[in-house]
Amino acid sequence: MSKLQPVRGTADLLPDVMAQHRLVIDTARHATARYGFQEMATPIFEFSEVFSRPLGESSDIVTKENYSFADRGGEQLTLRPENTAGVVRAMISGGLTQSLPLKYFYAGPMFRYERPQKGRMRQFHQVGIEYLGPNDALADAEVISAGARFLAQLDVLPHCVLHLNSLGDVESRQAYRAALVGFLQTHESELSNDSKRRLEVNPLRILDSKDDGDRDLLQTAPKLRDYLNAVSRAHFHTLTAALDAAEITWAFDPLLVRGLDYYCHTAFEFVTDALGTQGTVLGGGRYDGLAEMLGGPAVAGVGWAAGIERLAMLA
Repeated sequence: MSKLQPVRGTADLLPDVMAQHRLVIDTARHATARYGFQEMATPIFEFSEVFSRPLGESSDIVTKENYSFADRGGEQLTLRPENTAGVVRAMISGGLTQSLPLKYFYAGPMFRYERPQKGRMRQFHQVGIEYLGPNDALADAEVISAGARFLAQLDVLPHCVLHLNSLGDVESRQAYRAALVGFLQTHESELSNDSKRRLEVNPLRILDSKDDGDRDLLQTAPKLRDYLNAVSRAHFHTLTAALDAAEITWAFDPLLVRGLDYYCHTAFEFVTDALGTQGTVLGGGRYDGLAEMLGGPAVAGVGWAAGIERLAMLA
């Protein structure tokens, strides 16, 4: 009989590792509670449409990374690949839109079928917050400040740089998308195979390509900041002024994007090179269109998630 092992991409959390995880979770819980975030939890699996509807059937996550299956009753279910959609679903199905604003903290396992590597597992664990209701830039600043406090209390913040970008509103992004697609179509033969496919279904994701040829080409591509309208520029200015007032150092990163249509305005990541290669330890953004995509009313939202395994290596 062969020796039983954990499934590839999973790991046992034995006491010493569990203690590191608990330190990260408790620090996050206490730091975000100072900002009024209350703990909640959603089920580990949801109806598949909770994730496929906002992501789009052609997105990378739906087509390659989700753990989806039919249960004995024939329902299509998916192990959660992230928690934002589940939290927003809970707000809608619980009738909580009458109680806005809502501030939630969560911690728990997520699941993605991808090649396991250091700091990236098929079952991995995250802490995160979601701030539902406000659509103003000061809410973005508050969420980022809560993240900075959490990282500071873990003594990780000195090793991180906050990367910041504006994705603009719907009008700005549509104008930019048209300009970007026009540029990339004239250089399609130079794109990687992944980016050629994304050009048809999700061109903004090309900005996040790790392919060296793609990145060289993007140096001369149209820049999103040149297509921001007055509303989008004002939102970003208010945010950066609030971060400056809070003495939170940030760096503008024009290639920091969120390829999904429900994201808007603020995108941010705390990035470190303390793990050998540059890596994101906490990232998030504004997602004002998500609730409507899930069949609910228009409710603005902003939040972040952080990988516990990666933070445990640093803490």
